[in-house]
Amino acid sequence: MSTAHINAANNGDIAESILLPGDPLRAKFIAENFLENPRCYNEIRGMLGYTGSYKGVPVSVQGSGMGMPSMGIYSYELIKEYGVQNLIRVGSAGSFHEDIKLMDIVVGLSAPLTPAGSILTVFPAFSLPAAILTFYLRSSRLPIMRISRYTREI
Repeated sequence: MSTAHINAANNGDIAESILLPGDPLRAKFIAENFLENPRCYNEIRGMLGYTGSYKGVPVSVQGSGMGMPSMGIYSYELIKEYGVQNLIRVGSAGSFHEDIKLMDIVVGLSAPLTPAGSILTVFPAFSLPAAILTFYLRSSRLPIMRISRYTREI
């Protein structure tokens, strides 16, 4: 089976849980350094995708490009065409909080959803429910979530 952006031969080529860094070279780095027996399933448009296992749990990692449009394309195809259930965005971000230093690991438990251009300035009463990390992803069933060196509520 193949889509316009992902070339996986069979449904089982991509794990049910997938890490999505924007940078395809970060996907390659994660696969080569953290996954056991990684195999490349995608090279279309230079967006590398790998599947392997982490502590016995099947995990895939796929570059998703920059920005929401690119992430939208990859996440849609992964869910609809390949049956992926757990999509975990990994990557870098900035912070204004003084206690967060360069290279710190931050796991966001929720994020407010606001439309692009912030419609809130035009319609202050308009809001969407926050995206919240599900219990399944926070549970021990996915050991990849237990890599942070400390937990701190900010």
